[in-house]
Amino acid sequence: VKMDGQGVAADPQLQQFIEVESQKQRFQQLVHQMTEVCWEKCMDKPGPKLDSRTETCFVNCVERFIDTSHQPTRTSSER
Repeated sequence: VKMDGQGVAADPQLQQFIEVESQKQRFQQLVHQMTEVCWEKCMDKPGPKLDSRTETCFVNCVERFIDTSHQPTRTSSER
């Protein structure tokens, strides 16, 4: 394996693997953060099943979270 000037492997397959794993990690962090935020916001009393108000709260919370998570990406890509 060749190394570039900074000691990073120059193997394209390895670089792609590292990028894919980094994307997976970022996605998992977003899911964890979204779960934490929406759980705190919507979950009053845990029970055997969600009532319609709680379910609606979760759906709206997740949609807002996704919208706000993509907003900085859209803004920077539009420039």
